[in-house]
Amino acid sequence: MGIKFENILIWGRSTEEYTRMFGLTLEDVKLKIIDCAGGPASFNVEMTRRGGNVVSCDPIYKFSKSEIAQRIQEANREVMNAVQGNPDNFLWQDIQSPSQLLNIRRSAMEEFIGDFLLGIQEKRYVTGELPTLPFADRQFDLALCSHFLFIYSEHLSQEFHLASIAEMCRVAIETRIFPLLDTSGKPSPFLLPVVNQLIKKGYEVEIRQASYEFQKTGDRFLRVSRT
Repeated sequence: MGIKFENILIWGRSTEEYTRMFGLTLEDVKLKIIDCAGGPASFNVEMTRRGGNVVSCDPIYKFSKSEIAQRIQEANREVMNAVQGNPDNFLWQDIQSPSQLLNIRRSAMEEFIGDFLLGIQEKRYVTGELPTLPFADRQFDLALCSHFLFIYSEHLSQEFHLASIAEMCRVAIETRIFPLLDTSGKPSPFLLPVVNQLIKKGYEVEIRQASYEFQKTGDRFLRVSRT
């Protein structure tokens, strides 16, 4: 039901990007947050320094620091080749060039690598993967999922998406997912069916505007909760 590790790009983003992707407010960042499929993002370490309460969960955390660093290097090449080969698929505004993109992301991932061993000791980085998370019901206030669900629609079934969202809603009061595009830059074919199924199951669902757009039309996130 899951996705093979080799199909996932080990690529991380910064707290500034998270804030804009998920529409995080000053009140939101005070919440107890679970970052699902968090990968090598710097969100955890940056928020921890600011006094935040963030746990990141990802299957890559079972690997060593050097193994993760190697996968990051491989992803750097693959992502840059994709970006440079398809520049018209992106908005070059806040990020003005592929080299600037690489510098921003490298900086974020270096923050993660520097924090990884301490984060493991402090149980801020937890090995686990959707759609079965190793946490108690409503253990968190807010679940975030960046660049995993919907974007890997080619590899993950509609059933996987439904099960994963339901699981995030089990462990957190509210769930937010970004982006809603697949790897081609088109809206995920699972988005509307998944939304409809969630509504039928009694979830509150809405698509919200994000103040972030790098992939063209990738400026919306899904918010799901269950009373």
